[in-house]
Amino acid sequence: MITWMQRHKKYLIITIWISTIAFVGAGFVGWGQYSYGDKAGAIAKVGNIEITMGDLQKSYSNLYSQYSQMFQGDFDEEKAKSFGLKSQALRHLTQQALILNLASAYDLEISDAELLAEIKTQKYFFEDNIFNKKLYKSVLLKNNLAIKEYEAGVKKELLIKKTLALLPINTNENEFKIFDTILNIADKINYKIINDKNINIDTSDELVKSYWEEKKQNFKTPISYDIRYIKQNAIKKNFDDAKVLEYYTDNRTHFKDNDGKILEFTDAKERVISELNSKETKKAALRAYIAYKKAKLSSDIKIHSVTISSLNNPFTNEVLEKILTLTPASPFLKPLLINNEYYTFELLKSNPSTIKSFQDAKAEILPMYINNEKKLKLLNLAIKSLPTFTGTTTDFLTRDDSLKLTNLEKIQANEFLSILFNKKEKRGFITLEDGSIVLYNILEQKLLDKTNTDVKKQVVRLKSAMFNEGLIKNLQNKYKTEIFIQGL
Repeated sequence: MITWMQRHKKYLIITIWISTIAFVGAGFVGWGQYSYGDKAGAIAKVGNIEITMGDLQKSYSNLYSQYSQMFQGDFDEEKAKSFGLKSQALRHLTQQALILNLASAYDLEISDAELLAEIKTQKYFFEDNIFNKKLYKSVLLKNNLAIKEYEAGVKKELLIKKTLALLPINTNENEFKIFDTILNIADKINYKIINDKNINIDTSDELVKSYWEEKKQNFKTPISYDIRYIKQNAIKKNFDDAKVLEYYTDNRTHFKDNDGKILEFTDAKERVISELNSKETKKAALRAYIAYKKAKLSSDIKIHSVTISSLNNPFTNEVLEKILTLTPASPFLKPLLINNEYYTFELLKSNPSTIKSFQDAKAEILPMYINNEKKLKLLNLAIKSLPTFTGTTTDFLTRDDSLKLTNLEKIQANEFLSILFNKKEKRGFITLEDGSIVLYNILEQKLLDKTNTDVKKQVVRLKSAMFNEGLIKNLQNKYKTEIFIQGL
């Protein structure tokens, strides 16, 4: 029982994804460039579930928003980095994917009725306390979210909740009593926080290179592809009205307004002409594709050459995904539409991944080296300071008294107290998620006489967290997790 309370911080990420995360209005928070491994279409794969860069951006943005709320707006990229938010976001997604694999194994699904029922409970789509369909579309549009994309996300969260709901958590009265006693344990402590802000690190090439030698297998160039391609520019023709009307009559269901009503010919005419031009462009692209394959390409069509990879891709992820499927025996791709123009690609050769030289890897390895050295030096400082340190003395604290630790941020204080009450040592130190270390000395301890009103909820929540952690470990053994992104 005691360990449930003490590991609260550890369960934070697990419990976050149990509930549906609303990402409307969160906004995407970017984080620069990363290196990818051998898979272009996904940054990770768990069992049969692929995780995309878009998924990672949303997960990071959601976590960033939640931490910002906890810090009451006093949260920035620097703090996000110190809390390892990027790694948390990816871990969140891999844990979700494990549950989704389990759901798939048991053929669990979310029906359209369940999806609609959930969406109709989301109050940011309410007008006058009633779900409003037009507002629903408008809110998603303003947040650059397609309805299909948003509903897929809601379905995923509902499926996770449905899967976990099939695994009930049982509790009993004795657990409530024991937990109530645990909540009443109070310590008076002397504590001091130390961090690496004033620690200087020697970053000479000799030392950094030595560190790189140990890690260099993790720093490889992505697989690249030498390709050639031809481009078919968009065609614009003058069609007579009879041709336009004929096409509209045969394909009138293509042309609808925002409410799904078929447009009249006069309102749809420009879109009809645009579609006709698109078809003409595609026909020309297919003719050029056939000529290209037969080495009979017209001399006025220019052939371009380029080398692309996951880090250097002037086209789209779809292009790179499809190039991965090409072989020397079948090197041509049928025309792909990119920004209203058609591209036909030919694979010349694949260039295997190689270990980066020290100079090429230095920009990536240097921050890792500095971070590692700071951790080691800070740990050494904590060990040396522990026997004689003096810090701030508190009143009697319970694990719920984070606000009384005025030298710590609230999230640091919560984490520190959740670990402290599981420690056996009277004097020791605790390393926090952000890398800081808190030295402590327990001066006195006593049992308070007070009533805790939400004991049952806390027992259920923490037992659920324990169960879910065990479930995740079990599923990790069942479903293979592959990460194709470096730098997190």
